[in-house]
Amino acid sequence: MHDIRFIRENPDAFDAGMARLGVSPVSARILAIDSTRREKIAAAEAAQAMRNAASKQVGAARARGDEAEFERLRDLVAGKKDEIAVLEEQAKAEDFRLNELLSTLPNLPLDDVPDGADETGNVEIRRWGAPRAFDFQPREHFDLAAVQPGMDFATAAKLSGARFVLLSGAVARVHRALAQFMLDTHTAEHGLTEVNGPVLVREEAMFGTGQLPKFGEESYLLREGLWLIPTSEVTLTNTVSDTIVEESCLPRRYTAHSLCFRSEAGSAGKDTAGMLRQHQFEKVEMVSITHPDASLDEHARMTRCAENILERLGLPYRTVVLCTGDMGFGARKTHDIEVWLPGQNSYREISSVSVCGDFQARRMNARFRPEGGGKPEFVHTLNGSGLAVGRCLIAVLENGQQADGSVDLPDALHPWLGGKTRIDAAGILV
Repeated sequence: MHDIRFIRENPDAFDAGMARLGVSPVSARILAIDSTRREKIAAAEAAQAMRNAASKQVGAARARGDEAEFERLRDLVAGKKDEIAVLEEQAKAEDFRLNELLSTLPNLPLDDVPDGADETGNVEIRRWGAPRAFDFQPREHFDLAAVQPGMDFATAAKLSGARFVLLSGAVARVHRALAQFMLDTHTAEHGLTEVNGPVLVREEAMFGTGQLPKFGEESYLLREGLWLIPTSEVTLTNTVSDTIVEESCLPRRYTAHSLCFRSEAGSAGKDTAGMLRQHQFEKVEMVSITHPDASLDEHARMTRCAENILERLGLPYRTVVLCTGDMGFGARKTHDIEVWLPGQNSYREISSVSVCGDFQARRMNARFRPEGGGKPEFVHTLNGSGLAVGRCLIAVLENGQQADGSVDLPDALHPWLGGKTRIDAAGILV
């Protein structure tokens, strides 16, 4: 949510920021609603002041026997009560209109975010690792002999429809090991606190992190009025909703491994083969709640946490800064980390790390109390994948594939596999 005071004081800058996101000038409309709302509030306050003054005079008029004045004042008090009720209702309606409009507007990008219409405008900032030179034509993950016994799309489709997968045997074991490896690394080495939270949340939680109201079609609503989370960012970030935390408690750094659910609205025909784009998937999420002065440094730190997972697994990647046209609704700046998939001969997203400023905090009413005293201020929030488990599985399988269809597994993963080091061509973990 945007700060209305900022828009009042900087309407041109606000419109300029929105223009970078492809949003038409909107400050005039916002300020017109805000002006009407403030006028109604001021009129209600003035009427209340008149009513209070008249109320004090009613008793005095009766005491001195001035019935005419008494009746006039009594009628004035009653009339002002009705007038105040009407004005307050009108102010409430304008407030609703204002918040409804503000809730649909994306966050403003930071000045150093590159301009661009789509992913072609993203800017690479670094690479790590060299893609492996194969002496055979590398296959995609679902075509590998080692993988096919443990990756069943047909049975999953029978159970649930398209964009689901049934993992079993060695593939399921590696998938689980990856999640455990990520969690253990984030908690033991990166200083994050592990959280195991619900995957069903109230509408208010989805609104707080920006999934609602604009992107409701991309998530699943149950008949009980609860939503399946598209990412545990929703759960973790909302732990501070409607809360004032002490400044000394910042930053708060969380990680969670959870199921995630997305309808993939608008992605028809994209990545239909394999398990790259699924309705149900698992992700290890990172969330930080910080002091405003620390959020940009925290963004860099969280990006390194995600990159470190890939480096320890020996998976080549590149990190890009998303341009304005490819950035998410709630982000001020986003780093995408793209892992090399030899089966596709391309880099594909495996993590997005975003700094949101106070955008989500205003929607959630999440604040901190300064140590030196003073009025509570809004926290800054950040989120990032650390990593998408299924996509990491794809990368491990494709980068470790051998000519006979077997897969060599990363050394860093061996302790989480009971010392096993590969999946043979028959699909057995050995």
